[in-house]
Amino acid sequence: MANTTFTGPVISTNGFQGNVTGGINGSSGYVITYATTAAAIADATDAVNTSDKQAGTLVLDTTNGRLMVALGSNATSNWAVADGSATVTPS
Repeated sequence: MANTTFTGPVISTNGFQGNVTGGINGSSGYVITYATTAAAIADATDAVNTSDKQAGTLVLDTTNGRLMVALGSNATSNWAVADGSATVTPS
């Protein structure tokens, strides 16, 4: 995953202007998306659970074709299926 650093102010093409705070790595409300297997999502030692995981992080479960949402930042924090049908607790 690539990282970048911004310094403000940032001006958008539609006229919005403001300072950028925080990173773009999930720690400041930005979204990170990964595509990985169901086995990796369920493995607390896998990078998807140990690197940049924050509440709201999105992961595409390529095994089951479903979008998962992290409910917390710990390696063992649950992942919820985006439609609310199930959760996965990494162990």
